[in-house]
Amino acid sequence: MTLLELEDVTAFYGSVQVLEGVSLSVPEGGAVGILGANGAGKTTTLRAISGTVRAGGRITFAGENIRGTRPDRVAGLGIAHVPEGRGTLGGLTVRENLRVGAYLRKDRRSIAADIDYCLDLFPQLKDRISSAASALSGGEQQMLAVGRAFMAKPRLLLLDEASLGLAPSTARNVYAAIRRLREESGIAMLIVEQNATLAFSLVDTATVLETGRTVLTGTSDELKGMDEIRRAYLGG
Repeated sequence: MTLLELEDVTAFYGSVQVLEGVSLSVPEGGAVGILGANGAGKTTTLRAISGTVRAGGRITFAGENIRGTRPDRVAGLGIAHVPEGRGTLGGLTVRENLRVGAYLRKDRRSIAADIDYCLDLFPQLKDRISSAASALSGGEQQMLAVGRAFMAKPRLLLLDEASLGLAPSTARNVYAAIRRLREESGIAMLIVEQNATLAFSLVDTATVLETGRTVLTGTSDELKGMDEIRRAYLGG
């Protein structure tokens, strides 16, 4: 079953058109990557879905056209967005950040259990539970951002450059936790990632963007086998 579908999506910053025709789909429980050079429109695609840029075309989530929907309503429908740069609330503690992630939830009795799950998923945060987010390392902030998104209990997670600025070993640890989260929660994921090796370790399929357009879509194995993909994204 298709959970999210984009058909010929366009997007603008003011009068400047950034997306010129992006099409992709994410199945229920699936994981899809978006690859492309800087400026290809990867981050803008996620922003178009979450309602933070002016968009055209059709964006359908769980059968509902959500193009132009306010970001708060998009979140309420079950889409959680972890933006590039993490976006944690620096003045709040780790625990407070996690509780903020659950602010739309009605199942209050389950929130404490889900915080415990986040701390099991990211054990580095357990000893920092009372620390301000601003005092965390970059890797810990990324873990907190993913944990806070999980606390919303979304059906779809939009993840933008989770490895950006992280040491290779830290990035691998973050992705290992995200893979576990996917396996155990069934949350669908749409992932923008410059490190294609990490992306292919997680996603089932990927879409390649060039200058705001979808130019290629395939399974991870198909794309990894293409010479142009290896040269551009895998150092082959």
